[in-house]
Amino acid sequence: MSGRESFLLDGTPVPFAPGETVMQAALAAGHYIPHLCYHRDFKPHGSCKVCTVRAGGQTVASCTLPAQPGLEVESATPELEDNRRTLVQMLFVEGNHFCPSCEKSGNCLLQAVAYELGVLSADLDHLFPSRPIDASHPDLLLDFNRCILCELCVRASAEVDGKGVFALSGRGIGKHLIVNAESGRLVDTAIAATDKAVDVCPVGVILRKRVGFAVPIGRRRFDVAPVSAQAKGDAPRPPREKERR
Repeated sequence: MSGRESFLLDGTPVPFAPGETVMQAALAAGHYIPHLCYHRDFKPHGSCKVCTVRAGGQTVASCTLPAQPGLEVESATPELEDNRRTLVQMLFVEGNHFCPSCEKSGNCLLQAVAYELGVLSADLDHLFPSRPIDASHPDLLLDFNRCILCELCVRASAEVDGKGVFALSGRGIGKHLIVNAESGRLVDTAIAATDKAVDVCPVGVILRKRVGFAVPIGRRRFDVAPVSAQAKGDAPRPPREKERR
């Protein structure tokens, strides 16, 4: 830590490197801030707002907030935690999520964050939107019912895979994921089961066929350890930090 500048997160000094955001520095230092759309492989864009913190008298997404010396950041306050729970509840009711029947259960970030925040029921009216399931591709299944509009598949397909298979369309409550093909079907795109876009989906929208439940529920990623431990363990760290750990 010596020689590195720091900011305060809930009163605790957090060191950071130049160019790091509050989210990046916090995770690297072992402090969990709940999040859904943030992914270490992509530039943050703050779409889900679950990682919102209070800094300088304002609320702001911690994944896009640059770390600054002496910055005082609040994250674990009752008000912010309550707002996060509401956001997660809204995601559950805006889509069609039924965890017991979902192949992604135990590997689902939305489910894991809900457990971390103590969200055990939606407490809101479900919208039950009519969304299709696209099973046209020989290797992949696309279930639009579970999309949380994180845009990770959109960015991965465009920036990593170089294919631009996915996009978001519409505004407000009508905003939804689409397939960039004249037919609107996944089979009419260049997507492959090995694409980054397939692996980056945090929920059960993009699934590989013929491998469902290969790992039994109860032995999956978030069954083994909670999302807070997983996120802190996955965070990039300076070489010296890795050696100490």
